[in-house]
Amino acid sequence: MLRALLLLMVSLTMTGCASLNLQEFAHTQPRFDLPGYFAGDTWAYGIFQSRGGAVERQFKVHLIGKQEGDTFVLTEHFHYSDGEKGERVWRITRDGTDRYIGRAEDIVGVAHGHEVGQALNWHYTLKLPYKGSTIDVRFDDWMFRLSEKTMMNRAYVSKFGVRVGEVTLFFSKTDPDR
Repeated sequence: MLRALLLLMVSLTMTGCASLNLQEFAHTQPRFDLPGYFAGDTWAYGIFQSRGGAVERQFKVHLIGKQEGDTFVLTEHFHYSDGEKGERVWRITRDGTDRYIGRAEDIVGVAHGHEVGQALNWHYTLKLPYKGSTIDVRFDDWMFRLSEKTMMNRAYVSKFGVRVGEVTLFFSKTDPDR
């Protein structure tokens, strides 16, 4: 029984988790440039899908980015389709020419980001509100700058190494609702 359970856990962690290689984007354009893209106002629309693919939540985000000395401050204002609102304030510093470290109140430890060409891989553990408490979930974000004003993000969310869902977002430098 224990062996069968272990085999099931291993197969679940491997299902649908084809990994991207950041170096594949070395010669792609436009260059990602995290603080350059997110400076000023940015808007995003996104969905959270369960492991089975059902759309569980829809949301809009208004982001405001500004440089404060050596720190890039990115404030995210979330508006969920069920009326809930939320905010996250990232404090991001460079850790080399193409690497970043990010901190926010609901992030466990620090987030690590690495950009190559038009792509950024950002990974962190988030304290996610759940039934009056929080649970720690792991995010593996893959962001792709598609043009000067457009970017997309696909995040794989896991708990104990098992994928529990995915987040897909599309970003724009112009408010799509205006």
